[in-house]
Amino acid sequence: MKVPRVESKLRVFYFKIQYRSQVADLRINLNTINSVAKEIRGSVKLKRIMQAILSLGNALNQGTARGSAIGFRLDSLLKLSDIRARNNKMTLLHYLCKVLEEKLPEVLDFHKNLVFLEAASKLEFKILAEEMQAISNGVKNVEQELISSNNDDPPVSETFCEHLKRFLVVAEAEVRSLTSLYTAVNRNADALVQYFGEDPARCSFEQVISTLFNFTRMFERAHEENSKQQELERKRAHREAEQAKMKLAMHKNDKKTPNSK
Repeated sequence: MKVPRVESKLRVFYFKIQYRSQVADLRINLNTINSVAKEIRGSVKLKRIMQAILSLGNALNQGTARGSAIGFRLDSLLKLSDIRARNNKMTLLHYLCKVLEEKLPEVLDFHKNLVFLEAASKLEFKILAEEMQAISNGVKNVEQELISSNNDDPPVSETFCEHLKRFLVVAEAEVRSLTSLYTAVNRNADALVQYFGEDPARCSFEQVISTLFNFTRMFERAHEENSKQQELERKRAHREAEQAKMKLAMHKNDKKTPNSK
C-alpha cells in the first residue's frame, strides 16, 4: 500500500512478462509475410500457370474486345470454377488443369513451393500494426515509469530501477529492429500487390494472399477430380474391353459347337 503508483508498476511488470513472447510472435509473423512475398514473386511455375490462364482466356474471347488482353484481374482466378462447359460436367479450371497436365505437367505442384502461403493467409496488417504499436507504447511506459521511480519519495528500491534499466537497453534496440522490419514488410507487401498489376490503395495484401490461397486449393481439388475421372474412365474402358473379349470368345465358341457335333 505504501508503494507509489503501484498500479503503474504492476502494468510495467505485466508488460515485461509478456514482452519476450510478443516480440517473438510479431517477428515470426512479419518474416512470414516477407517469405511469402519472396516465394510468390519467385515462383516460375505460378508465372507459367498465369500465362496459360491468359492464353486460355484470349482463346475463349477471340473475336471480341477481350480477345487480345495483356493481363487479367487477380480476382478472376476465383471465377475459373464458375465457367462451365455446355454439358455442365467440366469447369474452365478443370480444363486448365487438363491442358497443363498434357503440356506442362511440371507446374501442377506449384503450391508445394508456396510454403508460407497458408500461414500468411491468416495474418492481417491491421492486427500486426496494433501489436507493433502495443510493444512500442509498452517500452515507452517502462521508460516513463523509470523516470518517475527515480523521483519517488520515499525512493523506490534500487533493484527495481536497475531491472528496468537493463530491460530498456535490450528492449529499445529490439523495437528499433522491429520497426525497421515492419517498414520493410510494408514495402514488400505493396510490391507484391503491384507485381500482379493491382493498386495497393484499392487492393490489399490480404486480398492478394487470400485469392492466391483459395486459388491453390481450388486448383488442387480440380486436378484431383480430373485424376479421379481419368481413373474411372480407364476402369470403364478396361471393363468394356474385357466384356468385348468375352463376347468375342463366346461368339467363337458358338461357331465351333455345331462342327464338333
